[in-house]
Formats: sequence, C-alpha cells, structure tokens
Amino acid sequence: MATDSTDVDGQRVVIVGGGTGGTVVANKLSDALREELEAGTLEVTLVTDTPDHVYKPIFLYVAFDRKSVADSRRPQQELLDRRVECRLDHVTAIDTDEKRLSLEDDDSLDYDHLVIATGATLDPEAVDGLAEGGHHFYTADAAEALRDELATFTAGHLVLSTVGIPHMCPAAPIEFALIVDDWLRERGRRDDVELTYTYPVDGAHTIESIDDWLTPLLAERDIALEIAFEVESVDPDHEHITATDGRSLEYDLLVTIPPHVGGPLVERAELGEEWIEVDNHTLEATRAEDVYALGDITDVPTSKAGSAAHYQAGVVADRVASAVRGQTPTTTYDGRTLCFVEAGLEEATFVSFDYDLDPVVRPPSQFVHWAKLAYNESYWLTARGLL
Repeated sequence: MATDSTDVDGQRVVIVGGGTGGTVVANKLSDALREELEAGTLEVTLVTDTPDHVYKPIFLYVAFDRKSVADSRRPQQELLDRRVECRLDHVTAIDTDEKRLSLEDDDSLDYDHLVIATGATLDPEAVDGLAEGGHHFYTADAAEALRDELATFTAGHLVLSTVGIPHMCPAAPIEFALIVDDWLRERGRRDDVELTYTYPVDGAHTIESIDDWLTPLLAERDIALEIAFEVESVDPDHEHITATDGRSLEYDLLVTIPPHVGGPLVERAELGEEWIEVDNHTLEATRAEDVYALGDITDVPTSKAGSAAHYQAGVVADRVASAVRGQTPTTTYDGRTLCFVEAGLEEATFVSFDYDLDPVVRPPSQFVHWAKLAYNESYWLTARGLL
C-alpha cells in the first residue's frame, strides 16, 4: 500500500488505471526516473481497482473458443517495475485544485503530477432492451456467454450491430462479422445462417478507406449491410432490433458493440463532459494543471485502440519526466495509431495512420494474421517495457 503523501521526500506521480496506457506510463517513468526513485526523492504510484491486468483483445477469440479468459490476464504487480507502488483501490473523486484523490476505502492520496488512464466504460443500459437482448465480447463473462451461445447456434439470423460510436477497438465489429462468416463455413453451417451487419453512420465504417474496402467485401461474403442504422431499442421477447428511422430487424442471435461512456469520474472531476478534454498533441488536460490523460478516456480525435494508448503513454511519460526534473516538456503525440484487423479465421490486414496521414488498407494475408497472433502473445513483454 502507498504511504501518505506527507511521507514522500520530494514529488509524487500518481497514475490512475492499470490498463495498457497506465501500465506502460508507469514502467517508462520508472526507467526514465530511476535515479530519483532510488534516491527517494520521487514516488510513482499506480492505482487500479483490480489485481489483474486484462488484455481485452483476447475476448474476441474467447467468443470463438480459440482462447480462454485466463489467456487475457496477468497479475498487475508482475507487469510493473519494482520501483512502482501498486495500490489496489478505486478512485471516487479528484480534486484538481488541492491535487488530491478520494479513494473508496475513505482514504485519500495527494499528487504532484496526475495521469489518468481509466479507459472507457460500457453502457448497454443506455438503449432500452439492449442489456437483456444483446450479446457482446467486451468483458470476460460476456465473451464466455457468447461462446456458449455460438456453440449451439446452427441456423437463423445473426445480427452484428454497432450501437455506439466511439467504442473500444474500432476494428471489433468488422472482425467479428468476418470471423463468424468463416467460422460458420468451417462448421458447414453458413448456408443455414443469415448474417447482417449494421452501422450507425452512412457507411460500413467511419473511416472512408475502411468503408471502401469493407462494403464490397461484405457483399462478396453474402453479409447484408444496413447503414445509418441508429439503434433505438431492442425487444428481447420478440427478438427484434429497431432503428430511430423505424427500420426493424428480426434476429435469432444479436451480437452488439454496446455504447461506451467515459464514466462518472470525468464529470465529477470537472475534466470534461463525457470524455476528458486534452490537448491533442501534449495530452495535458485542458481543464486542470499537472494532469495528463491518455487512451480511451480522452477526447483525442483518433481511434480508441490499444496501440494509440501505447504511443500516447510514451509521450506522457516523457513529458512527466521532464516536469519532475523542472525541464520544459517537448515530446508530442502525432496521432499515431496502428490497428490489426482480422479478415476471417486465417487472414488479417492492418492500417496505420496519424493526424496527417490517412489510413490505407493493405490486402489481407495469412502473414499479417500470424503477426497479430504473435503480438497478442508478446503483449505482456510490451506492457512490461521489455519490447
């Protein structure tokens, strides 16, 4: 457990959130500020409300029984440099004037520099009937429930509906639709299953180049496409999903990308409305001093993807290290993002882009598929800062 800030001889950096962004920031800071940490003039504390670090991209494979939930988890403490204190607690409020965090155990924690990387929160209850009628694969329990449902699904209408934008992993709906098509063909069930993909904007994806690639591919795979389908409600009793324009689809199995929100801490801390508002290049909070935010919790105009959080973590670590040493931070984030996209069970593509560079979709290949699987296996070394 972390000590009270009055015991710290120097400065304290507090990182809230034990996902990719928070873990990478903590380890990079530990490396950059090794002398200060070992001299006792600095303390780095990571606050997380779960003892396990969860790598969520594994859940897609859990749904198809290609991976287990255990493959997605490692003890958080094992991934952190020994010089980083890991405090298991939940932050309930942030006072950016007093530079103090309120914790669920009625304790508090002061900071000199704060990094927030708490990610996005699922909000299926925002749409009437969605929680009861729709499956998803964004949590361990949900992925396992979908796996069990898919195992017995042999015929009928499967609808994949993206309900909320933005959401974690913008490739997720594409990947599910293309994988389930291959998966059903492999099992000899594809002719018995009708597939429909719905998206809430006027296209199959918000990124034009991906839309241009995906739309004809869905047609080639005999996957029906419903665009500008803004979900208004789900009727789990009669098994149909209705859009705001009155269109309705009957389903036998509904898989959704649920709405995502920033969570109550954002508004309580007065750091934004729904997402923490940050400078797009420095990642400094625009509503408070000495506060950085990164990853899915921010309003940065790029994908809510793990790679974006990883790149942002390096920028934040460099800038905080400079501030701790009384230097002017100069490192900036250029919007760099890289997304692997599974195009079925055996092929994948990838897109890379930044604020100035438009994404280009490469032809899917087995090599890229295996590259994605290899990255998933090596992720733990990446989070630890060893790659």
